[in-house]
Amino acid sequence: MRSGRAGVSLPTQAHLQFQQAHAEARDAVHQALDVAQLTQDMSAAWLHGAPAPLALHSGAASRAQYLQRPDWGRLLNADSRLRLQTLREADHSGLPRPFDLVLVVADGLSALAVQQNAPPFLEALRHKLAVTHGRIAPLCIVEQGRVAVGDAVGEALGARAVVVLIGERPGLSSPDSMGLYLTWMPRVGLTDAARNCISNVRPAGLVVRGGGCQIGVPAGAGPQPPVIGRGFERRHRPHGHRGRAGAKQLSAGLNARFIRWAKSLRSTSSAHPCRS
Repeated sequence: MRSGRAGVSLPTQAHLQFQQAHAEARDAVHQALDVAQLTQDMSAAWLHGAPAPLALHSGAASRAQYLQRPDWGRLLNADSRLRLQTLREADHSGLPRPFDLVLVVADGLSALAVQQNAPPFLEALRHKLAVTHGRIAPLCIVEQGRVAVGDAVGEALGARAVVVLIGERPGLSSPDSMGLYLTWMPRVGLTDAARNCISNVRPAGLVVRGGGCQIGVPAGAGPQPPVIGRGFERRHRPHGHRGRAGAKQLSAGLNARFIRWAKSLRSTSSAHPCRS
């Protein structure tokens, strides 16, 4: 088949490539999350001896509701809230925020993205943090979840920081792109201005292994709240660098700060309980 132009029409090959990419993007949006397989893969990648990931659900009961009512995807359903409340009540530390960190995996607009990229990210994070104990909440998997559902999970558990791993809106060449969102002192009602974000985490984008994908917060004195979100970007963006190069430098600078901050929490949290 020849693929030349005919007037203003696209070449045949380019048209076929567009149709394939569009079909892959649509499939990614509607593909269901395999919770059982993801639970198994995440457990194998995460801390040895950690409890099994919690399977939760947003307020959107179906994919149709998720797409039509974004607000429902930002909240947990009643059963999930009850499970997290029970877990928090089982903690006897007496701290207003009993967990330092909770990691939430949500399908978002591409279950394929987290299915493929969340386990290797968790494995890389485990090695970088070198954490074998500490106040890290059980991993959480949220079906039909949006970014802000991490605020609901973090607030319910009493976590000081939440990292949300979520499937991003598929592009015509990236149906498997995962985003990472870090929020300090999560609570329902926060906006994206209060978060740090790294996007395009996938084999053809920011790779997890080898240090290509980094996320973190500034080093702080244990429970002291770090500068985060828009304020962090303004303060720490490399001078004279914009666009992709500047984003990569900013991303690389986050990793060491996150490690130092996480380790400082382990040594100071018992002596200096944070305020909720």
